[in-house]
Amino acid sequence: MRHRIVDRTLAAVVVLATALSFAAAPGIAGAQTRKPEGSLVSTALPQAKQTTLGLYVTAAQAYAMWQADPVKVKIIDVRTPEEFAFVGHPAMAWNVPIAFVTYQRKEGKFTYAPKMNAEFVDLVREIAQPSDTLLVTCRSGGRSAMGVNALAKAGFTHVYNIVDGVEGDTVDDPESVFHGKRMKNGWKNSAPWVYDIDPEKVILEEGSSKQTQ
Repeated sequence: MRHRIVDRTLAAVVVLATALSFAAAPGIAGAQTRKPEGSLVSTALPQAKQTTLGLYVTAAQAYAMWQADPVKVKIIDVRTPEEFAFVGHPAMAWNVPIAFVTYQRKEGKFTYAPKMNAEFVDLVREIAQPSDTLLVTCRSGGRSAMGVNALAKAGFTHVYNIVDGVEGDTVDDPESVFHGKRMKNGWKNSAPWVYDIDPEKVILEEGSSKQTQ
């Protein structure tokens, strides 16, 4: 039996662990480098943000698409429930994690690692049809590309990667007080977002996020 739940008791350190775990994720195989019809992003993208469908939007563009048709356009946030809860999220987004962070403390040492969500595509099918327009987001465009590719493989055809994600890309300006901070773009810097959670929009398998001792 599936339950839609949010674990509000997890420590904020897990959010940092999540970011560090996925920061070194490998590039995505089979990605397109051309700009296909339907993509709203014209600049070259890092390999890790490219997808097999080749459909890309910025967070600002994604918000405009949702505003134009909030019934047919869905925002899918593939970050962990911890990020969704503690970092903030688009109010209309569905949280369907592409992966979780597993973590444990053993013999005085804290370790963590990402674990892919084997039910990801099935859970998305609970809220969307293959012909729906899906706009997929994560922290900054890498995991969302993985989500797009998984959905494309399953037969979804109108799935866009939000290339700057929720937090955005880092500012590259040594003279700026924001150098190295994720304040360049992204949903949090260009569209409305909230901390408040609608439990019905967090789609998880029961027991999918666990802590081991």
